[in-house]
Amino acid sequence: MTVSPLVFPPRPPSLRGRRRELATLMATVRASRPTRIALVGTGGSGKSTLACALGHKLARELPGGIHWFRVGAWDARTLRGMLSLRFGAGPSPSRAALRGRLRALGEMLIVLDNHEHDRAVAELLDDLRGEAVTWVITARRCLVAGVSIFPVIAPLVTSGQSPFPAVASLTRLLRWNPVSLELANAIVESGAADVAELHGWLVAGGVDRVRVIDHEDDLPEVGLLVAWAFRGLSPTARRMLAVLAHSNGDHIDEGSLAELARAGRRAGDALASLRRFRLVQEPFTGRFALHATVRHAVLKRTQLDQRRFFEHYMALLERSPERLDLEQTHLFAAMDYAHDTGSVAAALRVNDLLSRLSL
Repeated sequence: MTVSPLVFPPRPPSLRGRRRELATLMATVRASRPTRIALVGTGGSGKSTLACALGHKLARELPGGIHWFRVGAWDARTLRGMLSLRFGAGPSPSRAALRGRLRALGEMLIVLDNHEHDRAVAELLDDLRGEAVTWVITARRCLVAGVSIFPVIAPLVTSGQSPFPAVASLTRLLRWNPVSLELANAIVESGAADVAELHGWLVAGGVDRVRVIDHEDDLPEVGLLVAWAFRGLSPTARRMLAVLAHSNGDHIDEGSLAELARAGRRAGDALASLRRFRLVQEPFTGRFALHATVRHAVLKRTQLDQRRFFEHYMALLERSPERLDLEQTHLFAAMDYAHDTGSVAAALRVNDLLSRLSL
């Protein structure tokens, strides 16, 4: 099996107040490479953007390349499987085979994005300790020893400046959160509302109230802006948001998104409206996802049967196994679905596909 094509998000179009942080991070990595760094901060603080920018800055210095994995709450076995598939060691999560592939490829940088499972990531990194890999973890919190913590806060918050001049008067109300500011900026720049209207909506919704939240992704300011945009979306666009929110894979290509949302001819217009309000992210060209804070807000408003994802992605990979690299998290989600439902038929189907992929 050969190494899959490079999979890494495109260079961020703008860092908006992050250049000094990026320079500091680059100097830290270059001084102690290979190393292990955790970018730790609240939801929407800009951790993934910073990790992505770092990878692109260092890419030419790393013969083994730069690689991106959205790891979430996967266990250690699944994490090893993800890396093994990406680096051509086969679907079996063998430590020896994976180590061999990493050594053959040469020094590299691996981003483990959206880390949520301390024990799993600790086991993975300890298993691969000593290899020429610089690990960059993004996490809301990180209780892993042997990793250097690099705190990430909202850009320009310490200077009191606004990264989005068009909504500068909302910056303090939105607590400098980059995701909420980007949403607000998109709404204002689209002409759908002015700053005064958004201010009234946010205050009426209690954005300035103090309350306990469910978890780090439950940000009232993001939820209120998603609610504002949701009202004006077409049913098709709302279904697209629901698909992206309920998917347990990383990102979804435009064709799969349209099919799962039953969008038909309305797919293009619906997707354009989601882009217009910056509700969707495009981590790779033609592939879409939601920021975790936006996802949480959409999950509160929508429902979707997980069986639809299982059937769609199993059929897709059975028909086009060469797409495994981009769809591998959907395969692992299908494995989880088969396990969680206890379906013997689903488990047999997954095992058959894994056997085909190992050939």
